[in-house]
Amino acid sequence: MNPGSGHWLAVASAEHVRRGRASGFMQVCHGKAGPLRRIGAGDGVVYYSPATVMGGKDGLKSFTAIGKVRAGEPYRFDGGGGFQPFRRDVDWATSRETPVAMLLGQLDFTAGRNWGYQLRLGLCPLSEHDFRLIAEAMEADFMEEGLRLSA
Repeated sequence: MNPGSGHWLAVASAEHVRRGRASGFMQVCHGKAGPLRRIGAGDGVVYYSPATVMGGKDGLKSFTAIGKVRAGEPYRFDGGGGFQPFRRDVDWATSRETPVAMLLGQLDFTAGRNWGYQLRLGLCPLSEHDFRLIAEAMEADFMEEGLRLSA
């Protein structure tokens, strides 16, 4: 069981991330429950959006949300039309969307030549170092949300 001290990088289009921010949830890997079960209450999560819309080619390549996962297990949501994705509730920090290019060369996860390859999984562990750098670049205000930056 995850003690709630991890940090995660999730991948989704900015459009989907913005919907989750507005409603206080996260969803990964086309709504699969398994990846969400790896995340613990209190874990930090950052969303990376390669594009504005799913399948888009606009090259957004930005961090689009940052927050802390709330207590509770993944739950099924009726999205209509038979789509019932799993979600986790998240307290999203006030932040600004930030291009990954601003941090290339500083982040542990971008150290390799093909750093984007790991993102195909939709959810990857993130070092505390990277979480803090991204939070700083996004001007994340965790205190406004009553959250601490690290667990």
